[in-house]
Amino acid sequence: MSIPAEAFVLPPAGRGTLQQRIRQMVTEGVLSGRFRPGQKMPSSRGLAEYLGISRITVTLSYAELVSADYLMARGRSGYFVSENAPRAPELPARAPRAEGVDFARLTGERFSGLATVKRPLDWENYPYPFIYGQADASLFDHQNWRLCALRALGRKDFAALTSDMYDRDDPLLIEHLLRSILPRRGIAAREDEVLLTLGAQNALWITVATLLGPGRRAVVENPGYSGLRGILEPSGTEVHSVDVDADGLPPDAVPKGVDVVFTTASHQCPTNATMPLERRLALLEAAAREDFVIVEDDYEFEMSFLKPVSPALKSLDSEGRVIYAGSFSKSVFPGMRLGYLVGPASFIREARALRLMLLRHPPGHIQRTVAYFLSLGHYDALINRMRNAYRRRRQVMEEAIRENGLTVAGQGGFGGSSFWMRAPAGVDTEVLAERLRGEGVLIEPGRAFFDPAQAPRNFYRLGYSSISPAKIPEGIARIGRMIRAG
Repeated sequence: MSIPAEAFVLPPAGRGTLQQRIRQMVTEGVLSGRFRPGQKMPSSRGLAEYLGISRITVTLSYAELVSADYLMARGRSGYFVSENAPRAPELPARAPRAEGVDFARLTGERFSGLATVKRPLDWENYPYPFIYGQADASLFDHQNWRLCALRALGRKDFAALTSDMYDRDDPLLIEHLLRSILPRRGIAAREDEVLLTLGAQNALWITVATLLGPGRRAVVENPGYSGLRGILEPSGTEVHSVDVDADGLPPDAVPKGVDVVFTTASHQCPTNATMPLERRLALLEAAAREDFVIVEDDYEFEMSFLKPVSPALKSLDSEGRVIYAGSFSKSVFPGMRLGYLVGPASFIREARALRLMLLRHPPGHIQRTVAYFLSLGHYDALINRMRNAYRRRRQVMEEAIRENGLTVAGQGGFGGSSFWMRAPAGVDTEVLAERLRGEGVLIEPGRAFFDPAQAPRNFYRLGYSSISPAKIPEGIARIGRMIRAG
């Protein structure tokens, strides 16, 4: 029995080259049992015509599948599913398991109920994705990243790839952090003052677990990073929200008796406000006077393209009161999950011991790959390309927003990759976001960024890191029309 060409559907374009997608299409069919041993495949000409692709592409893909024993070639008869092709294990169907334990009671559902910014997993399939923090494949340096990853897989780096480093980090990556990345923020640090983490979220979790808990008090910005609230709420820490203004967190609004103050001074999340130097100095003076620690989440400092970046709070710290959290998620790509903490050696020592119990260390291969990407200059070239692209997208966004009568609530003066927006008072942006999805437009409702006790519902965020300039005007126009339509 032959398999008709109509049984084949190419995976989405983002999943590899055309040959890789053809191989995936066939192997999935074999492993799922849809294509059975002995069945004849469509001819290379027939499948190529049906899919609208080159015949040589199908022929080369078939040859690869023969070498992997998924297909076999029979002279002039064509290609057939191999008798020796791998098979998925045949497991008996199981009825849904009954839950004999009341896990809702045991867990208290302390985590699943927390407010988060929700994004569809298939965001790439939407024509107008104004979502924050995703990478644009057209800007990324795929070739040099691949070369760095291959170099990190070589014999010379076998120990860095395979060893359990216990509580240590890759010395090559630490060296480049100390020599290249941190000095851009005016930060001078030693090896014992730096700890690698699985992204900024993990850095904040380690910091909260090390410094806070029941009986401790912390200040967060309002609106502020929703992921930080998600870490603090289950910790038992008493959390105080302080409203930000056009210059970020006001030091004189910090209540007395707090232990830790969290701030996104350079690019306030989500308003993008940049804290002026005078306010940074005032916050440091307040920390010394009231004896609290400052945690500086500097998640987007590389994206300052309108003005020179302001000095980090950490660079102004003379008493060791600032713990600095950085990340490669926005400057390289979020799926890498690599960040770092910088702080006094006594704090880093405790944070390192906690990390050892939690995950030991980030994967050695990703550490060494990033180290090569930095040392060979590819990182700086990527940042320059992203800044130029973001500057252009920001200009297009500003024009489209102005033409469609939308209101910017906060955009910052240094750059970034998003706009903080305010809809008319009667608009619920969660309802708006759901309606816009039907129009192919993705926005991020703003409620999750606010203190739940006082969360307005008419704010939203528009990111431009993953949308092309050509798509921006129509996407913004659709948002404007939907808001006006009520």
